Amino acid sequence: MTQVDEALGLLKRGADEILIEAELAERLRSGRRLRVKAGFDPTAPDLHLGHTVLINKLCQFQELGHEVLFLIGDFTGMIGDPSGKSATRPPLTREQVIENARTYETQIFRILDPQKTQIVFNSSWMGEMKAGELIKLAATHTVARMLERDDFHKRYTSAQPIAIHEFLYPLIQGYDSVELRADVELGGTDQKFNLLMGRELQKHFGQPPQVVLTMPLLEGTDGVQKMSKSLNNYIGINEDPREMYGKIMSVSDQLMWRYYELLSLRRSMGEITQMRSSAEQGEVNPKVFKMELAQEIVERFHGKAAASEALADWELRFSQRRAPEQIPEIDLIADSGDALGLPRLLKEAGLTASTSEALRLIKQGGVRIDGERALDPDLEFRRGANHVLQVGKRRFVRVRVR
Repeated sequence: MTQVDEALGLLKRGADEILIEAELAERLRSGRRLRVKAGFDPTAPDLHLGHTVLINKLCQFQELGHEVLFLIGDFTGMIGDPSGKSATRPPLTREQVIENARTYETQIFRILDPQKTQIVFNSSWMGEMKAGELIKLAATHTVARMLERDDFHKRYTSAQPIAIHEFLYPLIQGYDSVELRADVELGGTDQKFNLLMGRELQKHFGQPPQVVLTMPLLEGTDGVQKMSKSLNNYIGINEDPREMYGKIMSVSDQLMWRYYELLSLRRSMGEITQMRSSAEQGEVNPKVFKMELAQEIVERFHGKAAASEALADWELRFSQRRAPEQIPEIDLIADSGDALGLPRLLKEAGLTASTSEALRLIKQGGVRIDGERALDPDLEFRRGANHVLQVGKRRFVRVRVR
């Protein structure tokens, strides 16, 4: 097997489609350092494991010596990607996009090699594009061509409105590849139309067309829907190690193998196949492999010590079936107003890292008091209060206010 064959085997792992594989093989054979692009719109402040399916593939390109162009779509983020949407997305403000983009910059280097990564923002060129240039770009494709796209077609035939600016999204994503002179672009299967748009626009502007590599969409913890913060079925890479560990352990045995294939960097496909066979034949309890996967992923983002602590915490909570009276207890002192607000209470109890995170979790419905969902961020606890606070599914603290 040649080096190119080995490289292709690595890059094809978990991939849904490569357009066109022969072109990728030819570029790998050239020995040239390829420019590999992937775009992420900063529509939410944190990355989750679904995002890392693409980022892991970028990492593999880096291992082969190629340069990664990590595109933060701070311009397209204000439009809103219509991929897979049945309605127009509400636009984000410039301030929201910039704040979210900052968090992406700090998170990606937990996986990628900073020496082989170039972070770029598409506002760098789109913000400078004049109206006449944008009109020329829009003139490269017809409305009929846009309506070939499945989600646009469904909305059009069902009389759901499509805003004009949504047609601009795939054009701008494609034009990003022109500006970056990308050799390869990665994206989810729902991005295929946009990725192919990049090929077409590169041809239009006299460039060699990029190779398109699509990756499957990772299901969330519910095992049904695409992992998404809006669906609350996600596992964030910035989450508390114990919460991350517990969420991975909560996925079904069937879904675990898909997580292994798309997320594990330690296990080869041959090893995963053997592991799955031994589990299905009853030789090994699937929980053993799930614990190994949880350990690997938590360790990747939080370190070995945190992964060991998360394992111990999970075993205490679930393997040993800790009784309610074993929930940790904490005494907090009320401030001068004889009360503590819920966001501060969550922070002081160690359930959140900050009051802003507490406010976000309350808004998302991720906080419970004595088993009941807490939705009022202005809730206060007076002296003498004694309640069990819960964040997520697995983190509990009994708080007494003194």
